Amino acid sequence: MSQVLTLESRDGAAVEETWRRFVPSAKLHQVDPRTFEFDWTSITLDDFSVVRYELAASVQSAIEPSEEIMACRVAVRDGWVRTPRRDLNARLPWLSMDGPTTARWNGRAQVRAFVFDREFAQRFARRASGDDRLVLRTTDASPRTPAVAEQWERTFQHVSSSLLAMAMSGGIDPLMEAELRRHALRTTLAVFPTTFLDALDRTAQRTAAPRTVRRAIAYIDEHAREPITVDDIAAAVSISTRGLQYAFKRALGVTPTEYLRGVRLDGAHVELKGGAAASITDIARRWGFAGPSKFAKYYREAYGRNPRDTVRMG
Repeated sequence: MSQVLTLESRDGAAVEETWRRFVPSAKLHQVDPRTFEFDWTSITLDDFSVVRYELAASVQSAIEPSEEIMACRVAVRDGWVRTPRRDLNARLPWLSMDGPTTARWNGRAQVRAFVFDREFAQRFARRASGDDRLVLRTTDASPRTPAVAEQWERTFQHVSSSLLAMAMSGGIDPLMEAELRRHALRTTLAVFPTTFLDALDRTAQRTAAPRTVRRAIAYIDEHAREPITVDDIAAAVSISTRGLQYAFKRALGVTPTEYLRGVRLDGAHVELKGGAAASITDIARRWGFAGPSKFAKYYREAYGRNPRDTVRMG
């Protein structure tokens, strides 16, 4: 059952208490009460939470998840993020799974995070990789490339807005909930270097190795706005189209066409929400959908509403 929590506060203790519901190790340090302002929205599902909040403050925060995995982005002009190993690029999302992560910022920050139950994530990773002994760990807290970091941002916007819209309109459909949760976890595990990606490399495949899938995903993410086909993707990673189809189904549970369509829908959705001056037809065409009716059909299936409704909602 889903739970939606909204909170506005000027009390630093309230922020810390709220965060600890999701990540028990969360702490706030050096809070300046003169500038403190907090606006929180979260959705809690089985094994998964989506957190989105704005925090205006001069503050330092720290987390060290033990039973959770957290992928997070702190969007702020003046700030830094670091782990014991090194400083991270504060302009990109980051993954906290093993060891502490500290963030520091001044001014208003927009924070976005996926929080997964570690056991749930590990079960998924074992099924997807075929390695029943896999222990899910991070090998680098930063995204593999800036391009896949952008894909994580698009996925967060899609998943968070879809779940919140359904929750506010009478409840989240169980099938949609399961699919959005899987989509969030699949994307997170594809974006950040972890032992899951290493396991994909090790797992024996009848045709293409999972490394080919990763190369294909990178190609899709970088060329989604171009008129590429499955044949183009297969050629780019030196594999037959049939082999690519099998590799995607084995590793991700979707076809290359479905994955490409999802990336394009995410991109179009971001433009529609952002109030782009272009028409819906132009946005659809820009993201590879030749006909507006077909785009609207896929869009409704993914987001539960028409593109025009998203434009009106802003």
